[in-house]
Amino acid sequence: MYMISVSLPGTTPSSEYYDCRFAVLRAPLGFKRGAELLDDDDQAIHAWASLDKTVIAVGRAHLIPSNSDGSGSDHGGPGAVKIPGFGPLSAPANRPAFQIRQMGTLENYRRQGLAAKVLTSLEEAAKTHLSAKAGFLQAREQAIGFYESQGWQIIDEPYSIEGIGPHRSMMKKF
Repeated sequence: MYMISVSLPGTTPSSEYYDCRFAVLRAPLGFKRGAELLDDDDQAIHAWASLDKTVIAVGRAHLIPSNSDGSGSDHGGPGAVKIPGFGPLSAPANRPAFQIRQMGTLENYRRQGLAAKVLTSLEEAAKTHLSAKAGFLQAREQAIGFYESQGWQIIDEPYSIEGIGPHRSMMKKF
């Protein structure tokens, strides 16, 4: 039986959480260990699915500061490229807002609904603990259909993040 867990800001997920995040999102692109870490991980909400004690799907959400457009470094460590901001954040009705990042599921466990459960957990926690009115994310091209199936909408033209690939920015109002 799969278990969904959530940790709130101020707590640190297990090393198994970060192992999964690296294995799914960074190792396939040739990044070195450490690229799965973000400077504000201690301020984020983290959610994950596990089977027994193995973490098999992960994601995180963080509050976008009121003076930020959501742009920032794509990953921790040296050589991180900048990710673009979100235009709709200029509308006060979309604040407070959160950003989903670092979503991924180990290949052998995909298409079992785990990412949807992780995403829903992040959305609920962001609404409850961050008072979020809107969520934003930058989806890799192959994940766009998944996010659309979860009620997220594309809000921009295609762009590429160097070293990662094609993306689209997406939004969901709450």
